[in-house]
Amino acid sequence: MNPQKQLNVTKFLLAVYFIMLVWIILFKMQTDLSGLAGMNYRHVNWIPFYGSAITNGKIDRSEIILNILIFVPFGVYISMLKAEWGILKKAAPAFFSSLAFEALQYLFGIGASDITDLLGNTLGGIVGILLFGLLSKLLKGNTIKFINSIAAIGTFLMAGLITVLIVANR
Repeated sequence: MNPQKQLNVTKFLLAVYFIMLVWIILFKMQTDLSGLAGMNYRHVNWIPFYGSAITNGKIDRSEIILNILIFVPFGVYISMLKAEWGILKKAAPAFFSSLAFEALQYLFGIGASDITDLLGNTLGGIVGILLFGLLSKLLKGNTIKFINSIAAIGTFLMAGLITVLIVANR
């Protein structure tokens, strides 16, 4: 497949990934949105690794790790599409997307806005950027084709999982 077609595949996969992010972060993986209507929960935590990251008096590392992991693909996709950008410029879309998600959660009262989430998501984007750099060194000219193949399989599996969740919850 020629490079332009590969980039079109990458753009499509990024769009699907972003839709899934919206569903996970804003819609809390709900198939019935009526549950969100009554949520009306507005809270902002400005202290890193405090508040929502504390469970039973201890830091809930799993939430932080999941926030990092969920944004790794974001950094990979940005690196694939904007290879000429520096690391800070590539990290900016992850930061601003995460900031937008946190602001929208507050605005719509559908979750806590948390600086820890913003930091974790941004770190995930940076990890994705670094992962792409490592893969580029290892795979040379086949990096985008390889990542698109893996991402397409992952996207297909995620779409199947979402379909099962929707069907099972009806």
